[in-house]
Amino acid sequence: MKDVIGHDADWWRGAVIYQIYPRSFQDSNGDGVGDLAGIAERLGHIAALGADAVWISPFFTSPMKDFGYDVSDYCDVDPLFGSLEDFDRVVARAHELGLKVMIDLVLSHTSDQHPWFRESRKDRTNGKADWYVWAEPKPDGTPPNNWLSVFGGSAWQWDARREQYYLHNFLTSQPDLNLHEPAVQEALLDVARFWLKRGVNGFRLDTINFYFADRHLRDNPALPKELRNDSIAPSVNPYNHQLHLFSKNQPENLEFLRKFRAVLNPYKAAAVGEVGDAQRGLEIMAEYTAGGDKVQMCYPFEMLQPARLTAGLAKQTFDRLSAAAPGAWPCWAYSNHDTVRHITRWGLSDAAARVYATMLMCLRGSVCLYQGEELGLPEAEIAYEELQDPYGIEFWPEFKGRDGCRTPMVWQTDNALCGFSSAQKAWLPVTAPHRPLSVAAQEGEAGSLLHHYRAALAFRRGHPALRDGGMEQVIATGDVFSFVRTGAETIFCAFNLGPSEARVSLPEGRWERIGEAVGSVAAAGGTGEVRLSGWGCCLARRV
Repeated sequence: MKDVIGHDADWWRGAVIYQIYPRSFQDSNGDGVGDLAGIAERLGHIAALGADAVWISPFFTSPMKDFGYDVSDYCDVDPLFGSLEDFDRVVARAHELGLKVMIDLVLSHTSDQHPWFRESRKDRTNGKADWYVWAEPKPDGTPPNNWLSVFGGSAWQWDARREQYYLHNFLTSQPDLNLHEPAVQEALLDVARFWLKRGVNGFRLDTINFYFADRHLRDNPALPKELRNDSIAPSVNPYNHQLHLFSKNQPENLEFLRKFRAVLNPYKAAAVGEVGDAQRGLEIMAEYTAGGDKVQMCYPFEMLQPARLTAGLAKQTFDRLSAAAPGAWPCWAYSNHDTVRHITRWGLSDAAARVYATMLMCLRGSVCLYQGEELGLPEAEIAYEELQDPYGIEFWPEFKGRDGCRTPMVWQTDNALCGFSSAQKAWLPVTAPHRPLSVAAQEGEAGSLLHHYRAALAFRRGHPALRDGGMEQVIATGDVFSFVRTGAETIFCAFNLGPSEARVSLPEGRWERIGEAVGSVAAAGGTGEVRLSGWGCCLARRV
């Protein structure tokens, strides 16, 4: 077993985790696609930003129907990205820089090219016949129930070999594993052990609440139109018409997560689960992270919504979280590889982007930053003929898919592909609005958003109460969202999430300004009322 860096089993608590989308981070061999060697080359940027860990999206062997989220070998690297030796070099370099390494495990489904599925579909009596969710058709030959796929249409696909349907919550080429089968659970735990022994410090668990489906395959009830939410699937997708009561979120998942945690503990490793649920995301996150015996963190969708995170919505989110389970531990994110970048999604100006970045670093919980977020990259406009995402192709033009947030990282301005690759053409284009926002361009500009992110991460790191302290007095007044963080010190945080001047009252006591590097304003005399400009903030420490 390789030694992990550090000795703190709670390293994840309050950590800032930087998400790398391997295809688009850095191409080292000139084929237009990012790879593991490219990641190793660019890890210094993430360390300089002040992050604690990296999360690397899937790089496993895959037919790439869903760009690596369709795995055909959990324990090897797809040649597109390099080799296991390249991965080992990524881990070694990250640890040398003081970064933990988390990798993306997709345990709810595999590719239909995985050897497990190839065996399972041969007949109904083979050794892996029950490793996937198979079901008889209804008497009229239609699917066994009304479950829908996130990617559109029925969640069931007919297989002529077995004369049965198999479940796929995503693409038809992504059959769902049957975790009711103990052998499947053990095989997946062995996958985690394989990577832990190679030195990884934890996992991001894709679609963690999809692991189990109802044993009885009961129909999902309809969801009233007024309750529909398009944070999981676009509004044009009928998936939003159901309350997914039986196709996911099953109680059996809790015991499997306890088994998974038992595998993590000897390595002092951590897991963050993606909770894909529009109705009960925070409550499920609370179930999965409370008690200290399941996953350490979950990644809810409340801050990935199309609607801008206002002061009122922020308070509502934390009130719900507190009511669900005070000990639950979220991992907040504004952007990721599946959502429109928040700069575009919320229509943020440069000033607005700065205050939201600072606020993110002050919230109770851990944080995920998506590559390019620190540069203020907007969503890229991709022409239909350049689309790669099957999701976007299916729902075009009402929904343009996920390619706009997956375009290559821009490292320099004076280069055809902005330093991402030496190829003539990348797998997705580098768009003109991204070019002036490159790392090199912002490095030379003292007031750039990149430098602001560095200052915000340094501010968080410098105040332990922001990383793992309590969060009290959560208030929304107009556009101002404020709260108090408690711990080794008491910190008042107020953010004006609007363009107009606002005022906020300091809590009782005397306060001194902190956070000047991220634009915090001073309170005259350390008491009373503070004036906040539009998109301004006040950060103060009790004295």
